[in-house]
Amino acid sequence: MASQEIETLASALARLPGLGPRSARRVVLWLVKRRETALLQLLAALEQVRDRLVECRICGNVDTQNPCGICADPRRDQTSVCVVEDVADLWALDRAKLYTGRYHVLGGKLSAMDGVRPEDLNIGSLLERVASGGIDEVVLAMNATLEGQTTAHYLAERLEEYPLRITQLAHGLPVGGELDYLDEGTLAQALRARRPVG
Repeated sequence: MASQEIETLASALARLPGLGPRSARRVVLWLVKRRETALLQLLAALEQVRDRLVECRICGNVDTQNPCGICADPRRDQTSVCVVEDVADLWALDRAKLYTGRYHVLGGKLSAMDGVRPEDLNIGSLLERVASGGIDEVVLAMNATLEGQTTAHYLAERLEEYPLRITQLAHGLPVGGELDYLDEGTLAQALRARRPVG
């Protein structure tokens, strides 16, 4: 039997995506064996994340500066904005290094089943960015799920009144797939084959 402290740590780790109770216990044992090196490094990294991470006021990305490194980078194409559901999707697309524009994180997707309405997402701030001018293209990079495509369709309708090109990722992405789990080759092909909406 493990102590209450070890069980508490294992329970906390088990709540992380991809870790179940057994994997969490293995991680705890690994950390305990390396408490002078790995555990101290992990504690320091967690404290830094807690103290320094902020949400970008422009796009919704998570970074240690505000605006984030992407929004502050003058080399990025300011005329193109790629709209994603979540920060993990932004990171997945940016890892591929094929899209050179800016991003906008919605913070989720429309879902009648889960009660997520347009006002629950960062749609208003996207419309404000577009209305302020200087944006020629909006890339709708929603996940290839029913809710993702419903969100893309809703956004396309809301953006119709603005003089810009609305594109979306090619339909070569697997149905039900999520951007964060796709390899760079699949993401690259989807970005290259994006097409107008409608």
